[in-house]
Amino acid sequence: MSESAYGWIERALSTIHRAHWTRSTQTLYGLPGAVVNLDGQEVLNFASNDYLNLASDHRLIEAAIAATREFGTGSTGSRLLSGHRALHRQLEIAIADLKQTEEALVFSSGYLANLGTIAALVGPRDLVLSDQYNHSSLKQGVILSRAHGLDYAHGNLADLRYKLEQQRSAHRRCLILTDSVFSMDGDLCPLPELLALSHEFNCMVLIDEAHGTGVLGPTGAGCVEHFGCTGQPLIQMGTLSKALGSLGGYVAGSRLLIDFLRNRSPTWIYTTGLSPADTAAALAAVTIVRGEPDRRTRLWHNVQRLKELLSQDFPTPPPWQQLPSDSPILCLQVTDAATVLAMGQHLKQSGLFVSAIRPPTAPTSRIRLTVMSSHQEGHLQQLSQGLRSWLSGKKP
Repeated sequence: MSESAYGWIERALSTIHRAHWTRSTQTLYGLPGAVVNLDGQEVLNFASNDYLNLASDHRLIEAAIAATREFGTGSTGSRLLSGHRALHRQLEIAIADLKQTEEALVFSSGYLANLGTIAALVGPRDLVLSDQYNHSSLKQGVILSRAHGLDYAHGNLADLRYKLEQQRSAHRRCLILTDSVFSMDGDLCPLPELLALSHEFNCMVLIDEAHGTGVLGPTGAGCVEHFGCTGQPLIQMGTLSKALGSLGGYVAGSRLLIDFLRNRSPTWIYTTGLSPADTAAALAAVTIVRGEPDRRTRLWHNVQRLKELLSQDFPTPPPWQQLPSDSPILCLQVTDAATVLAMGQHLKQSGLFVSAIRPPTAPTSRIRLTVMSSHQEGHLQQLSQGLRSWLSGKKP
């Protein structure tokens, strides 16, 4: 008799274990911030996407509590049925104002925003060209759409042009997909050049601003504002769960685009609306982002200071390559998964919480460091000392 229909799972897990790709959770206690309690140990937090330290801001907390008291804990249905609240519309207006677009649409998560938007915009007769380092949600959106999807080499405009020249004329519509900030590297997309190619080849462009919103641009509107591309025809997607300290996603763009998505995006139409608490917290966060630019000033000061510390001479040549970054995400690429796990464990024992990233999340193993506006000089110094301790082989 053949083995159980589920027997393959154990073999697959064994392969994952041998490659040092096993994943597990770590429990955080208390409020998020620059210092957190991780599995009972107080550590400095360099693993959070809470760039502006808003997830623990009392104004977001109070807004969430007030919304829960008024509207309850859940939206109870899709927004087209029973789940729409005035808060949802207020948040969409605020996002459109921040992004300087005609309209915006709020989804229950950023992942759902990408899946549903891509599936609505393209189909089997269409072409999608996607940066090879794009987030999983963009890649899965292409699969869901059943469009003809091709990756172009990361940030490589020549490769993108070649694929457009070879493929564009054979397809009805074309959509170019890119992260604005690549979350596992920290670099930015070449947005002005991508838009120029989109005009030349008559393509739509969707930019995922998950790690750009609140962080980049003079007003925190994101990478589009940072590059001076505000007002150009494109589709801006983003999340409410990183710099905005809440949960959910959005799409911002023209009035026609948003009206179309309300009628055709399956992950908006058939999903329960964002909870009142998350909606109110995000609305409070957008107000703070616009009214307190000093948070971004402190964030970028900390980013520059950590770059300085990482560029200083270490006791021995460091066994990592610091990847180029124009964001609060700084990555130290190492040779293999076993090394990055040992490095992450050493830093944790030194009181430092960092992300040890391995394939398939990223193509190579690396320590991912994220900077927050609430980090202090001593925090950055302690991180530098922890890395030096790792190199010297000393115990924490």
